[in-house]
Amino acid sequence: MTKQKVFALPSEGKVTQLDGSSRRVILDLPELMLVEFTFDKGGIGALHSHPHLQTSYVAEGVFEVTIDGVTETIGKGGAYIVPTGLVHGVKALEAGKLIDSFTPRRDDFL
Repeated sequence: MTKQKVFALPSEGKVTQLDGSSRRVILDLPELMLVEFTFDKGGIGALHSHPHLQTSYVAEGVFEVTIDGVTETIGKGGAYIVPTGLVHGVKALEAGKLIDSFTPRRDDFL
């Protein structure tokens, strides 16, 4: 087996503090990345786009999610997909966590 990291403990991962949220890179390979975002109530993931395909799972809380100009409210247990290049963003309506995966890996998060 190669030396690639394939398991992560809750205390592991690179954490970056953001305005109203934090980002923890849980695991990554060149082809795939798993990231946990923790938001304060009212925290914003500003509208943006990137060439990566993204899936997101709402692990905790309720979020207003906008993708390509369409906004939905998604709570715990819900999910969404962001196709490549679409403008998207979130607002935490209450404190919460999103678990995002990106393909390929977002090197700007490392």
